[in-house]
Amino acid sequence: MHFRREPTMTERTMKHAMIFFDLDGTLIDSVVGITRCVAYSLERMGHPGLPDDELRAWIGPALRVSYGKLFESTTDVERAVELYRERFEAEGWREHTIYAGIGDAVEAVHGTGHRLAVVTAKNEPHARKIIATLPFGHRFEDIIGATPDGRLSHKPELIAEALSRLDARAEQCTMIGDRHLDIEGALHHGMRGIGVLWGFGSEDELRDAGAYALVRTPDALPALLFDA
Repeated sequence: MHFRREPTMTERTMKHAMIFFDLDGTLIDSVVGITRCVAYSLERMGHPGLPDDELRAWIGPALRVSYGKLFESTTDVERAVELYRERFEAEGWREHTIYAGIGDAVEAVHGTGHRLAVVTAKNEPHARKIIATLPFGHRFEDIIGATPDGRLSHKPELIAEALSRLDARAEQCTMIGDRHLDIEGALHHGMRGIGVLWGFGSEDELRDAGAYALVRTPDALPALLFDA
């Protein structure tokens, strides 16, 4: 654990019965699959390629938000999303690795009786396909992801959907993720947000977003969650 602010009185007394995990940058390193799919879609659209550092910035935000910065027309944005999904469904969904130690961390947290779910801005059918292949994927009660039509795509909306589906109270939940969007989404609902430093967000990004704590390695997660 690298940093933790002092908890509020509410945080000291509440039990974090439900743990929400982000997917990309938290459970899996998906940089290859995502960036190759973005590059493929831009090439097919006749758009100049982007440098690697800019491509990495696409991991986390909703696809339509990122494409909207490159294309003015809704038609072009939707076509780019379609092309991204074309490659992702064929190849991209397999192009990831599991972060070392995250499986043990998930098992340890589940073993204490916490309920677990995945809340991700990734298209939900894609997220479900990936989670089904993870050796610890069965530990998650549900996978909440973006709708293909974009109706649900931003983290506050996705967390709201998760709370509704799982009949959970926000004050009893914790969101774990690697980007400011995860922390901001948690705070929007009055939840505790924990930032992980093995993903795609920086320490400053997560701290500035208001993370309750930052952790450098997966093995530090269980102890932090037990120490509410």
